[in-house]
Amino acid sequence: MTTMLTQLNPDSAPAPAPHPVVAVLGQRSRVASLPQHLPQGWSMRHATGLEDVRPGEMVVLSGATVHDVQVARHVLPAETRIVALIDDWAAVELVSGVLTAGADVCVRGGHPAILAGHLVAVRRRQLAERWDSIEASL
Repeated sequence: MTTMLTQLNPDSAPAPAPHPVVAVLGQRSRVASLPQHLPQGWSMRHATGLEDVRPGEMVVLSGATVHDVQVARHVLPAETRIVALIDDWAAVELVSGVLTAGADVCVRGGHPAILAGHLVAVRRRQLAERWDSIEASL
């Protein structure tokens, strides 16, 4: 049996940021204790607006509305991951609305550890998609 090895060009391999950054827009009080729940090496910063979001950052729209997500999805690069953080009691229409508008995930209020868990899952999917696109190009 012959095994075919493919050497990946290091320039084409995914190059994720070594230490992911979560840029937060919106209500700061909802995410105040998020940094202590993020994995080691991760950081959080408060962005001043969509124009302040840097390539490779994950974006949390705290207190997100459908309009917020629509604008963010229109302005930010397609590969930017958007997490909509909404109230625990928000109507199901808001959940479906932010997801339809382009949020990668919608998180209802809750504990910062739950939000951190969703961010880790978003990051894993992001990395998996990068590798999938490399494999597809081989």
